[in-house]
Amino acid sequence: MSTPAPTPTKHNSLNPQCVVNCAAYGRGGTRREISLDEISEVLAKDDDTFVWVGVYEPEDAILDKLQEEFGLHDLAIEDARNAHQRPKIETYGNSLFIVVHTAQSVDSHIRFGETHIFVGPRYLVTVRHGASTSYAPARARYERDADDLAHGPGAALYTVLDLIVDNFQPIVQEFSQDLNELEQDIFAEEFRSETVKHLYDLKRELTRLRMAVSPLQDILGQLARARTSLIDEESQLYFRDVLDHAVRLNETTDTLREMLTAAMSVNLSLVTIHQGEIVKRLAGWAALLAAPTLITSWYGMNFTHMPELEGRWSYPAMIVLVGVVCVVLYALLRRAKWL
Repeated sequence: MSTPAPTPTKHNSLNPQCVVNCAAYGRGGTRREISLDEISEVLAKDDDTFVWVGVYEPEDAILDKLQEEFGLHDLAIEDARNAHQRPKIETYGNSLFIVVHTAQSVDSHIRFGETHIFVGPRYLVTVRHGASTSYAPARARYERDADDLAHGPGAALYTVLDLIVDNFQPIVQEFSQDLNELEQDIFAEEFRSETVKHLYDLKRELTRLRMAVSPLQDILGQLARARTSLIDEESQLYFRDVLDHAVRLNETTDTLREMLTAAMSVNLSLVTIHQGEIVKRLAGWAALLAAPTLITSWYGMNFTHMPELEGRWSYPAMIVLVGVVCVVLYALLRRAKWL
């Protein structure tokens, strides 16, 4: 019979505010909050216990403390300290260092951040920088399943990466919804510069989103095929499932980028066509005005010998002639769809 997992508690007051979570997990399903100073003592006492620490934008002193407690590599700590790293997975002895980019929708704009993950035989450390949702749901999910607890840090790593990938889905759906709403503006008869600006902003943010999603495929692929004691064969099956989600997200992102590119091209084409129609109409009206202007200009030259000047019906006849010419030109231009 499996032991019921405990519910997660709030921030441990024994730790600095940037330490969101610091807990020791037993293989039997036990969980207890500990301070950073207790980590090495807890790991020394019980071989079946592993520690999960979550920090958000920590100070250098906190990272130095974590390095001391877990024996983290200097290069990995340096990367976590500086942030602004590319997504990657690196091996340091019997531990892994993983960098993934995260995204969060804030006030209808996408904000990006980073998560640096240290995974060892008996520890998992997550360091968040910038825009990122809390990993409390991942911890709660991990703690609810006693089978996950039995798989140690590998299963905890899976829940974190699965949450990161899942958090991208509503953002991609929001992009798709925005693009559908923009279609009405794209095909509107009136040109609006705001539409082009909105399309450009969407294309820029979607490109940045793809730069965050695409590298996840390589990272998850390596974890799904990893030959390491940190991730057993059963956990690798779950990493393959997360990899499938990441691949579908990347494909959806690529499709949306292509649709945005096509939408921008269509919008520019429609603007060009609309401007051409305006030019045609202006040219049509110019032709209508040119005919009476040409005729009347002849009679404005004041030549001496102009037989039409002395005719009794010359003036009315000239008015009728100008009217007939204008009507004929108007009919021809309407048929040619220039007016």
